[in-house]
Amino acid sequence: MTSDLALKSALPFSDIRGVPVSYRDRGAIEGLERAILMSLSFRGDAIAEIDAVLAEHPDFMMGWLFKAGWLTQAMETRVYDTMLDCLAQSERLLAGCNDRELGHYEAVMAWVRGDFFDAVQKWEAVLTRYPMDLLALELIHYTMVLLGDVPGQRDVVARVFNLWDESVPGYEFVLGFYSFGLEENRDFARAEELARQALAIRPDNPYAVHTVSHVMEMRGRQAGGIRFMRDHAATWGTSNFANHLWWHTGLYHLDLEQYDAVFEIFDTHLDSRHKDGHKYEELDAAALLWRMDLVGQDTGDRWTHLADKWEPAAQDTLYAFNDVHAMLTFVSDGRDDAQKALLSANERYLQDASDANAAMTREIGLPFCLAMQDFKNEDYKGCVKRLLPIRYMTYRLGGSYAQRDIIGWTLLEAALRAREFDLALALANERTGIKPTSAQNWRAVARAFEGLGDKGQADRATAKAQSLIAA
Repeated sequence: MTSDLALKSALPFSDIRGVPVSYRDRGAIEGLERAILMSLSFRGDAIAEIDAVLAEHPDFMMGWLFKAGWLTQAMETRVYDTMLDCLAQSERLLAGCNDRELGHYEAVMAWVRGDFFDAVQKWEAVLTRYPMDLLALELIHYTMVLLGDVPGQRDVVARVFNLWDESVPGYEFVLGFYSFGLEENRDFARAEELARQALAIRPDNPYAVHTVSHVMEMRGRQAGGIRFMRDHAATWGTSNFANHLWWHTGLYHLDLEQYDAVFEIFDTHLDSRHKDGHKYEELDAAALLWRMDLVGQDTGDRWTHLADKWEPAAQDTLYAFNDVHAMLTFVSDGRDDAQKALLSANERYLQDASDANAAMTREIGLPFCLAMQDFKNEDYKGCVKRLLPIRYMTYRLGGSYAQRDIIGWTLLEAALRAREFDLALALANERTGIKPTSAQNWRAVARAFEGLGDKGQADRATAKAQSLIAA
């Protein structure tokens, strides 16, 4: 008769959600769970945590695959050598892996080849077979945000959501993913409901806070958004994602023309002089400063320090979303050589590239970079000409609606400065229709009417803006 010990050793190991793991050491699996939790909650150092596990368990394949998978989300060339090393470590363990681990390995392999969409397909195949694979779900959802796949951000969670409930560890994070996907698909009421349910389970859940912040931004609930964010700020920690939440808070103040509050947020939480070079932070900093420039605020020397951080990445051509934010800093700080280096690198890259980022760069990234040059060179008509045809395709750049709104706002401001007031009025009316509580939007309506010589309508729009600020 087989002993109990022999029977136990023959059974497959699994994580706390029952997903199989080929490495037969409970301590290693628990260490992986801690690292995944850190990645989900944006607390602690997930890479340092898994490195400690791997130092003790160098043959733990899922440990190497977690590290490689989490590094994909950095979207930075500097991490690629580490990702390749993780893949090499995983490759030597392929003979003993299971199908779930093979799927994760193939997904990261596709990623490093530049085929981000195939990577998603590989992870989705894993999730279909193992719907409790929280790591696969996390990586798919975040990647779809990076790629601008708006329906996918929601539907990847919907495909497994009914199989989860509060009895399954990590359910609050699944709620967070689903809520954000619903928000980006403009199902605001249900998005907020699920996000607040996630916060009821785990109050220090930054991604659920993130969903609520987006709902309030898109619905124009600025005062409520400021209060909500300030009430939850103590639970965000100090990660780069916490700084992203501060960026969202800044948008509310910007909408209400509370510029001192915007600069206070920038200087305290986003200033590049106080950061260690995470692109997420630098993206937010550039995006907020550009908006402040659009409304005519003096940003001082803030661009210089930020451009210093971006310049080493000027020729990366890894992710168009990064490139356009780098370009924001270069044109704003007058760095002609950096602008030329970025544009030349992208032009060379597009000659031969056929990966996922090539389409993002060709269709949106490069036109927006050139439009920014036009804007800073006061060729506002040229800026309008570049941006008007692509304004309904900007999702292909990646990121969220709130992030991509920088393109629409730049187009509107360029139209006003180009004295194309009929177009400016149409664009401003479009924005007030979507968010009628934005003082900035009504200011644009007023400026357009002024340009058209309709003082009565301009005065009414100005009064509307002022009433929103006073409220």
